[in-house]
Amino acid sequence: MSSSDPCVEVQDVHKSFRRGSELLDVLNGLNLVVQQGEFVSLMGPSGSGKTTLLNLIAGLDRPTSGSIRVQGEEISRMSEGQLAGWRTRSLGFIFQFYHLLPVLSAFRNVELPLLLLPLSASQRKQQVTTALEIVGLKDRMWHRPGQLSGGQQQRVGIARAIVTDPALIVADEPTGDLDAKSADEILNLLVELKESLNKTIVMVTHDPRAADRADRLVHLEKGRLASQTVQEVGQV
Repeated sequence: MSSSDPCVEVQDVHKSFRRGSELLDVLNGLNLVVQQGEFVSLMGPSGSGKTTLLNLIAGLDRPTSGSIRVQGEEISRMSEGQLAGWRTRSLGFIFQFYHLLPVLSAFRNVELPLLLLPLSASQRKQQVTTALEIVGLKDRMWHRPGQLSGGQQQRVGIARAIVTDPALIVADEPTGDLDAKSADEILNLLVELKESLNKTIVMVTHDPRAADRADRLVHLEKGRLASQTVQEVGQV
């Protein structure tokens, strides 16, 4: 696929959920294109559909109708097995609450996605070490989550998200559980991933300061794209 092709294409996507006898429309004919190497923030009030959209882009859920393509692959038509393989190869997910296994070291937590790939132990070691070095935690690789600060745990989460070298990173409130200083450091790291490694990042956030670090701010309201703002790259 050409580097000029979009990374994410969301076309006329509808998503409905059933609550008892009631059908709730969460996304209503939404369209969104994210370019390769672009950092996009999704914002909107509670119930606007931003987290639903993120989960659809990540292949964690399926649209009721419409099409979602990532790197030219139509993930909305994949089987569960195909989706699982695609997520392992092509997607990195950063969570608000880290989702690290407390009994495992930082190294072993980051290594987990690689266990699903046909790699040797030495290849896994090299990729894990590189990912931890990128996030500045090579010297803490054998520490367990309980021995790390919140900001350091989120860095481990980011290392785990990038260890398979995915084209797309999706982040759900990645600074929501951090103090202001740690949040700023995490946002700096995300910008660095975009600029140095050309990662495409789609981030849901409620924090305007976090959203301001993206290239483009997308506002959702009632399941529709309400507005888009192209921002000065890396502005604070």
